[in-house]
Amino acid sequence: MKKNGELNSKKSSYKPLVPAVEQALQILIYLGKSIKNKQTLTEICDGMGINKSKVYSILNTMAQYGFIEKDLRSKTYSIGPGLVISARNFLVNLDQKEIVGPFLKKLAESTKSTALLCLISDDDHVYVAGKHEGNQDIGFTVRRGFTFHITHGAHGKAIVAFMSQSERKKILERKELFFYNREGHVDMKRLKRDLARCRKNGYAFDRGELHPGINSISAPLFGPMEKMFGCILLIGNYPKNLIPQYGANVTEAAKEISYKLGADISQIFN
Repeated sequence: MKKNGELNSKKSSYKPLVPAVEQALQILIYLGKSIKNKQTLTEICDGMGINKSKVYSILNTMAQYGFIEKDLRSKTYSIGPGLVISARNFLVNLDQKEIVGPFLKKLAESTKSTALLCLISDDDHVYVAGKHEGNQDIGFTVRRGFTFHITHGAHGKAIVAFMSQSERKKILERKELFFYNREGHVDMKRLKRDLARCRKNGYAFDRGELHPGINSISAPLFGPMEKMFGCILLIGNYPKNLIPQYGANVTEAAKEISYKLGADISQIFN
């Protein structure tokens, strides 16, 4: 007869798992980390080492709920809008949690500027989901929910710099880009230099070109599976010579937030 202590020990080590659910999550993680945005059933099975009929059933089940998107023409699968919407609902309230808020507060107060959490809403825009205003002499107020064009200024460069090559190429082929001005014209050689510098340093900046007297610094944010979902944006009338120092601070905050949200930052920032 086994002693109570032995029984309790076995009970405490038991972890009930549902194999089909576990495999579904593994498939989502696999697709999320994959370099290719879309994969065929065979590619997924070969990559994961799971039986084809089982993967097929799981993919079709998740597709019914929008977590997987199936392209009937190319017969490929990718992460679906249902997962994106669920993640976005979580991200919208990040500033109300104990993750992003303290970083925004520290950045804003130490620089006497306004620190914003901006989330990517679609292919054309980012919106302000959280903010903290420092005790600057000249205030720069941006309301929650305010939208910027995704190629606008510092945050545009920070986001586009860390996109995949295919996504970046798609953006840069647009007729109107607003990285430096509101007219939609851009010096492509200069932009490519700035994007390369951003990938190297971890942040992008604007020295009063979009708003005279107002400087901005931005660094991208990543979540699970190293998916970029937005950026930190620091706006204020701080001296231009402080941009490298503040840029390093913004980048460090972005790295810590991304790490806390489950991103492997060693794969993102060199």
